Amino acid sequence: MALKLMYITNRPAVARIAEQAGVDWIFLEQNHHTVADVANIRSAVTRSEVLVRVNPIHEALADYPSSAEEIDAVIKAGADIVMLPYFKTIDEVRRFIALVGGRAKTCLLLETVEAAALLDEILAVKGIDFIHIGLNDMHLQLGMKFMFELLANGTVERLSEKIKANGIPFGFGGIAQLNTGMLPGAAVLKEHVRLGSSMVILSRSFCNSEAISDLDEVRRIFSEGVSAIRALEREAQRMPSAELEKNREAVALAVNKIVKK
Repeated sequence: MALKLMYITNRPAVARIAEQAGVDWIFLEQNHHTVADVANIRSAVTRSEVLVRVNPIHEALADYPSSAEEIDAVIKAGADIVMLPYFKTIDEVRRFIALVGGRAKTCLLLETVEAAALLDEILAVKGIDFIHIGLNDMHLQLGMKFMFELLANGTVERLSEKIKANGIPFGFGGIAQLNTGMLPGAAVLKEHVRLGSSMVILSRSFCNSEAISDLDEVRRIFSEGVSAIRALEREAQRMPSAELEKNREAVALAVNKIVKK
């Protein structure tokens, strides 16, 4: 099965370009975007699903809506998938699932050390549709220098094996253009295939559409970039496990070099 590709944008024109190139989920973040943005993106795309990362579980504060109100609003605006970030307890997960109430798919952003430690118990909660392993916040919490240290040291593999054993689709981190980035996207993509990942975010390094005013240039980047990802993905899926293992070793060496620098 092909990886679900995600891209973060609140620009309808960019969302349409991403969809046309084969991006599966258009991603919005409630800490940066608005409910109106959700509605605008929902109207702009037809095949791609709209994923909205809400804020961590919270009560209402002054003019700030509660989690219940926030989740209701984004679902009414057209969210197909709602993501819970930065949770640390099982109670937060249970409350999130209850607040969504089956009206949209649910995705957990597993990005805290506390959540990772409770993963076995979290996986017993019914109603989780997807889990994305967030490397950025977790590596900072652990005092690491580079987020892909979590991939190189086996943390992502240990977490993903538990998630896979429960039959829940998962993903991790983001991916840049295949031949660019501190750790080339091609090496990371092969790790997604080796680990059985189901989703990945196309990072700002893949296409920083906020800094590009020429939509034709955005269209070219997406068309060529997604096509290259799909071609390498198909190639990697045919690779023998020994070749993917060599790539894992190469990733570990590359990450260690980056960290030492």
